[in-house]
Amino acid sequence: MASIARAPTTASPSARATRRRARRAATTPSASANEERTTSTFELERVVEPLIAETKTLNEGIAKFYDESSRVWEDVWGSEGGDGTHMHHGYYRRGEPVNHAKAQVDMIEESLRWAGVREVKRVLDVGCGIGGSSRHMVRKYGCEAEGVTLSPVQAARANALAKEEGVENMAKYRVADALNMPFEDGSFDFVWSMESGEHMPDKKKFVDELARVCAPGGRILIVTWCHRTLEPGQSALEPAERVLLDRICDAYYLPAWCSIADYKALAEDAGLVDIETEDWSEEVKPFWKGVIKTALTLKGVIGLLKSGAATLRGALVMPLMQTGLATGTIKFNLITMRKPPL
Repeated sequence: MASIARAPTTASPSARATRRRARRAATTPSASANEERTTSTFELERVVEPLIAETKTLNEGIAKFYDESSRVWEDVWGSEGGDGTHMHHGYYRRGEPVNHAKAQVDMIEESLRWAGVREVKRVLDVGCGIGGSSRHMVRKYGCEAEGVTLSPVQAARANALAKEEGVENMAKYRVADALNMPFEDGSFDFVWSMESGEHMPDKKKFVDELARVCAPGGRILIVTWCHRTLEPGQSALEPAERVLLDRICDAYYLPAWCSIADYKALAEDAGLVDIETEDWSEEVKPFWKGVIKTALTLKGVIGLLKSGAATLRGALVMPLMQTGLATGTIKFNLITMRKPPL
């Protein structure tokens, strides 16, 4: 599998320091134009980084990050035009006025439509956040839902929202590792992952685990950030691309990225069929402009400062997501597939 060469998030403090020195070298005046535009942001990252507590494992870092940041997302983004119960991109139709809250719901609806999902009995929401997607499906299909997240804060909030919305008997959320889920084989006719695959350090195990819990004949849908598919003759991304993704990885507790071609190969290896992929990189571009604008409001700044240094660093690298999408280094991809019937 071709993926960016990057040390894992579980690396030692000295290894992370080495990566930071490499990034400093890459953001000198000799760097590309896109990197030059983000040098000032990088200087702020350097100020914040010493204030962030080290975590022993990737999962611990992910859990801590979302424990600290989820409430500010819900409160600030949710009060500034977005839907704070949905912790994912929006789908923006060309020619329509930008409406972030509508776009986030449209992302769910368009993803389901594209994957051909018309009926669901039991859905698994992998990397559920605070459960917005799966509660939407409970209301849409009348199905049962289970959700897993590494964040105890997110799981508790998702269950609280389910109770507030009167669907607590149909939608339940728990803390669990998506690479080792506490469900029997074939438990769900629909397995949904909305922007959680980025956090998975072992993409093969991730796809295999989704396939394991999917019922024979059931459908899997992964909506995820990827890096661009490599051109013929390329063995890796360009150095500037790797530096950009490395900074995003450090801020959002991400392991190495892969391409949608890598995901397709993994799905084939897992014995999945009817595999289809799509690229919605253009459809999501307005999202980050809105999020950055919200972060710069007084309420946004206060919320970020209260949430802690890791959340603040996450906000500082948001322009890099814009840069990655604009240059084509980052792709917003979908892949759907079925588990063969018995």
